[in-house]
Amino acid sequence: MSTILIDAPTDAAAEVAAFWSAALGVPARQVPDEPQFTSLRGALPGLTLAVQAVDDQARFHVDFETDDLDAETARLIALGALEIDRWLDCRILRAPGGHLLCVIPLHSDPTEFERLARVWD
Repeated sequence: MSTILIDAPTDAAAEVAAFWSAALGVPARQVPDEPQFTSLRGALPGLTLAVQAVDDQARFHVDFETDDLDAETARLIALGALEIDRWLDCRILRAPGGHLLCVIPLHSDPTEFERLARVWD
């Protein structure tokens, strides 16, 4: 798991980001070239925390970063998740219990990814 996202309706995203920034004592910064994301860097050591503006309800979801989208998606489906959608290269799944998660392509520093990644047999 690489990321925890605080999904907020688009019209409330700035207010949500300001709240979490103040509550966690970290700066809120727009992500360059991805205006729907506001980073809360430093809030969760070892994980990315961000507010994501969505055309949907407020919720939390997690991202699994991988260098093999097909294999990681298949692994999670075998564990009971259902693929419900795709957005760009991301696979959107619903875990047992109804929680959303995304399988996303490698985007972090390759050295850091290699250090933290789990390898499945």
